[in-house]
Amino acid sequence: MDGEHEIQKAYQSILGHDFEKAIEWFEKAILLEPDNAAYHHKLSITYARSNKLQKAVQQALQAVRLDSNNELYLLHLHNLQAREKMQQAELQLDPTNLKADQAIESLKEAIALDPLSKEAYLILSAAYASKQNYRHALYAVQEALRLDPLDDIAKRQAAEYSLKLNKRK
Repeated sequence: MDGEHEIQKAYQSILGHDFEKAIEWFEKAILLEPDNAAYHHKLSITYARSNKLQKAVQQALQAVRLDSNNELYLLHLHNLQAREKMQQAELQLDPTNLKADQAIESLKEAIALDPLSKEAYLILSAAYASKQNYRHALYAVQEALRLDPLDDIAKRQAAEYSLKLNKRK
């Protein structure tokens, strides 16, 4: 027995905006076909949309294990892992627990996993700025602007870091 019926039910649930029910249907499909990488990938996407990042990563890892040649699965996994690194970094930058060096390393890893993540560059620029390293902060925010030249926050940060950097000269 295959899980196609369950997959169709999952899609119907998604169309009805019932993501929890969709997760249940994807899980049922996986029970029927545990080695179907596509099912794990679809469940991972639904977990990610439901802000269940750890479960999304687990399912994405399973999809990649089952079909290591699928570049879409690998790209999705890297995107999720980058999001995990960004979350770690944001916790490390919490004003009550400032660990900027660890945050910077997490963000560099996030960028290596997802070089198109404007958000990672923006957080990285803030981490550098928290250490008053405005040269690196400016570089990171300029990378964010390269990805999205119209981002107002990045423009403001770039102007601020440039001003602070020029004051030091």
